[in-house]
Parts: sequence; structure tokens; C-alpha cells
Amino acid sequence: MQATYLILQPAHPLENTIGRKQMAVKVAASTPPRKCQSTTGAGDPEDVCLLQGAAKRPTRAWGLVTVSVSLQSRCFSSFVLLVFVMFVVTIVSVTTRSGTAAKPPTVPPPLITDFSVTTTTSSSGAGEQLTVPPPPTASAVDGGGRGVEECDMSSGRWVYDEKAYPLYEESACRFMSENLACGKYGRTDLRYQHWRWQPHGCDLPRFDAARLLENLRGKRLAFVGDSLNRNQWVSMVCLIDAGTPGLNKTVNSNGALFSFNIHEYNASVDFYWSPLLVESNSDHPVHHRAADRTVRAASIVRHARHWTDADVLVFNSYLWWRRPSIKVLWGSFGAAAAQAEEDEYTVSMAVDGLRAFELALTTWADWLEFHVDRARTSLFFISMSPTHLPSDGDNHGCYNETEPIAAADEGRGDHGLNPAFGRAVEEQVQRLGARGVAVRVVNVTGMSERRRDAHPSVHRRQWDPLTEAQRRDPSSYADCIHWCLPGVPDVWNQLLYAHIVS
Repeated sequence: MQATYLILQPAHPLENTIGRKQMAVKVAASTPPRKCQSTTGAGDPEDVCLLQGAAKRPTRAWGLVTVSVSLQSRCFSSFVLLVFVMFVVTIVSVTTRSGTAAKPPTVPPPLITDFSVTTTTSSSGAGEQLTVPPPPTASAVDGGGRGVEECDMSSGRWVYDEKAYPLYEESACRFMSENLACGKYGRTDLRYQHWRWQPHGCDLPRFDAARLLENLRGKRLAFVGDSLNRNQWVSMVCLIDAGTPGLNKTVNSNGALFSFNIHEYNASVDFYWSPLLVESNSDHPVHHRAADRTVRAASIVRHARHWTDADVLVFNSYLWWRRPSIKVLWGSFGAAAAQAEEDEYTVSMAVDGLRAFELALTTWADWLEFHVDRARTSLFFISMSPTHLPSDGDNHGCYNETEPIAAADEGRGDHGLNPAFGRAVEEQVQRLGARGVAVRVVNVTGMSERRRDAHPSVHRRQWDPLTEAQRRDPSSYADCIHWCLPGVPDVWNQLLYAHIVS
């Protein structure tokens, strides 16, 4: 009978221990070959097939059985080793996952309050100090130099600067006053528009209308005082209007109150006519000339109800007190007019202007103490604005003046200034401060005193026809009290802006 041989050649690394030789197994031709089964059933090429059954010849059967047992034993050892390795890998994997799951969630670092961070290097573990600069303080404003609280911005010099100034064009301001539009009324020398105020040791921040409006969003800024405060109000209106050309703005008036509204910001910048702060016979916004000036020094409520709720209040009062005497009335104006001779309880007295001013300031300060929200409202008082009239020691006044006063000529004339009025304001401000009401005095006196070139002079609208005497002597009707715009009041508002946004 013809024999058939099945040649087995191991492909497993165990072949090195079995020997590099072929193993011939003689199988009877009549006996069909058994199917090869894997120990794992996975059909992996590294698995060895185990033959089942035996041949008829003992010697060959023994050889077959011996080989089979040897291969099966070694394959079983490999299987056990594989299972052990898989078990170890599984344990390590589970342990790693458990450690990861047990790791606490990352907690954000605590807020740094001292603005310093300590980092550790990976090589040596030594601490490395990293200093982080602190954020700007409340006193810092853009513009370089020191902050508002650290720099006396009223001390400095005027620098001619054609590139940066003026901050707006006269013709571009839609709300310009006819009394302040000097270029419109014939002034051709425009050097007065190009002077920049440079404080000693710091820079005055440039006016940013958008930033100011962000601070005033939903709020009200109110100027309260006389025509010089109105001069500053018109300057502020022009600065905002020129700096935000795309916004919807309107001006409305209601008696003594003028409101400049910026609708997109729900903000208003107002002016309220109250030249003596308290009630007087000069309270009409147009018809306020009176031969005998009379004030009710203890009465302010009729005015205050129009401005008490403002978020920022800017006061001024000085020029209207410059009289040898002012009548101070206790009682009503109606009673004084109708019953002056009959009512013995109507009290009036003529006192000098300074004393009347002090009485009015006391009433003003008392009202602020008890009626203004000191936690919400910012309070400012603008110092005295100088005049350059012939009577102030300026020869022919401001007429035909085109340059600021030179340093060598400073101190000549009093420029209409009486320091006692300034001290009266400071005393009331200190008294309010001791009672928890903060009022900041914005000092514009010194810087403005040098600018006799910046008044309207004869370049303004004349509401009354000129007389022959005035035509012969233009200096006799020159306005040396108010200021052309653009001009000096823009700098006042830069100072005010620095305080508001700081």
C-alpha cells in the first residue's frame, strides 16, 4: 500500500529547542487526515496544530505521540506565559486608570493680590521670582507722566504747538456761541488757538470724547454758575461734538437750564445759569443787569432743585461779587418790593462783596452736605478766571494782543483777582471735607492769567449798536473777560476730564 507523508515544519520560535529538522509522520492512506485545531481557536499563525489519533505501527505511533506531547507541553507553557503577561498588563492598566480617576480636579490658582508670581524651575527646583506690574491706579490717566493725584497740573507753561492744537475747528462746532466765535467775527491772527498747556513734571492727557462719554453713560454733568462757566460749558460741548461726529446730539433750553444731550449714551451735559449760586435779582438768563445787586444769601433751593440730582457738578462764582457793596436780603423779593416800607420784619443790609460771597458760600456748602449724594456725585469748583481790562493794570487791556504775557512781564497788574475770594472757597471746601463731602478745586487762575491774547476783544457779536465814542476807541468795548473758542477753556476742560476719567 502506498504511504503518504505529512511534513511538519514548526514556524514557532520553539523550533530552536526541537531542532532544525523535518519531522516525518507516516499516515496510512486509508486513514483520512485529521483537521488541525488551534489551542485558542483564534487561528493565529503562531499557534501549533495538534494531531489527534495514532498510526498502526507502534514505533511510529510512539514517535508521533512523543513529538505531540513535547509540542503540546511547550505550547502550554507559552500559553501560560502569555496569560500571565496579559494579566500583569491588565492590572497595571487598571491601576493607572484608577489613579487618574482619583486625581482631584484642577483648581484655578488663587487671585494674586501682591502682583508677584513664584515659578519653580524643573532642573534645580529653585524659586524664580517673576514680578508682574500692578494695574493702573485710580489716579492714573492716559497721556504719560504722573497721575492726576501726583502732579500739580495747574503749574506749568504755555507751549506753541501747531500740530496738535486746536482740538477742534471753530467752524466745525455746531453749537458755538456767537459771543465766543472770534474767527467768525473778524479775528485773523489765530495763534491763540495753538497754545498747549504743559504742566511741570507730567503731561496733560489729551481730551478723548468717547472715553468721557463712556464715563457719563446714563449720567448727567452740570455746570452751574455765571457766563464764564457757560463759556466752559460751550467748550465742553464743542469738544464732545467734534470728537464724536456720528452721534445724535441736541441742545434744549428751559429757562435758566440748557441741556446738551448725547442720545446714544443717554447722557447730558448741562448748564444752569446761577451767577451768584444763591437766589438774586440777576437770575434771569438774559435780562440780568441790575443797578443794585441783591441776593438772598440764605436761599438756594429754587436753583438747587435743577441740579442736585446731577452725577458731576461743576460750580463757579466770582466776577458778579466784585462790587463795593451788595444788598443781602432775608425774606422774599416780593415782600421787599411791595412792603419794604411797611414790613418791619423784612431785613436787608448792604455788605461788601466779599462778605456777601462768604454768606452765599455757607448756604451752598450746607446744601451740598445735606442734599447731595456724596457716594455718587463728583463735585468741582473752578477757581477765579482772570480779566485783562485796562482797569486791571493791563494798559489798553486785551485789545490787539496776539501773544501770551511774557515771563518777564508776569506779576504786573492784578488781572482782576482778589485772593480773598479764593481763600473763602478753600475754607468751605475744607469744612465740607471734614464732614465727608469731597469737593475738588480746579485751579485755572495762574495758567489763564498769562493769556491776555485769548479774549474775544472786539471780535464777537455786538448785540447793541456801537456808539461813536466806541468806534473811535475800540478798546473801550473790548471783551477782556470771556475767552475765544477754541482756546483757554478747552484746557480747563482737559483738567476736568483728567479728574473725571481718573
